[in-house]
Amino acid sequence: MKAAVSRSVMALVVLSTLSISGCLGAPRGGTGGPTSPDREPTELQRVEIKEYEGKDLSSVEDFRENSIKGPQEVDKETYRLVVKGLVDTPLELTYDEVIAERETFKKAVTLNCVEGWSVDILWEGIKVSDLLDQAGADPAARVIIFRSYDGYSTSLPADYIRDNDILMAYKMNGVDLPPERGFPFQLVAEEKWGYKWAKWITEIEVSDDTSFKGYWESRGYSNDGDQREESRE
Repeated sequence: MKAAVSRSVMALVVLSTLSISGCLGAPRGGTGGPTSPDREPTELQRVEIKEYEGKDLSSVEDFRENSIKGPQEVDKETYRLVVKGLVDTPLELTYDEVIAERETFKKAVTLNCVEGWSVDILWEGIKVSDLLDQAGADPAARVIIFRSYDGYSTSLPADYIRDNDILMAYKMNGVDLPPERGFPFQLVAEEKWGYKWAKWITEIEVSDDTSFKGYWESRGYSNDGDQREESRE
């Protein structure tokens, strides 16, 4: 009998010691524990990829702000990408649907601006042609028009989009596009001047209107946007 009482007393002492030392954890809803539901997680600084296949990359910060209305804040939850025009099935996709429902790709591409600066970035995104195929784009259509959240617009030949596996990027250097770089999607119009690289894309139109001119093209810039052409001063 005395031995049983002694064992019970010892057990109470051990439990009291564990509770005091914190080994049993804080009570639910308490503070001080690293996994307490009342504590907000600390946001860490984004980490960019700085080198790809032996080539140094530029930084997300190495861009000049030259958009027509400044950086745009697009709500991911309400965002919709519309694909319309000469298609069998017009699309209206959420941000997650654009990415999750198709294969993604990455490619290191240099952006050259007519202002005289350039950046080398590893872009990650989806092929524009895959979106066109999902919508059942008319194979005879000649022009793809891109429109943006801020009212910007530009166009590119349909053959150029398909033949060059042109991407619509949602990441750069391994991090999500920040608002100033075009979140949720930026066109990676390789071998074209920067004004062809539409940011904050909200709409893709399949068209036969070869005379269409986008924002800068209607103000005198080349509709082709080929880098081999002289930039407009």
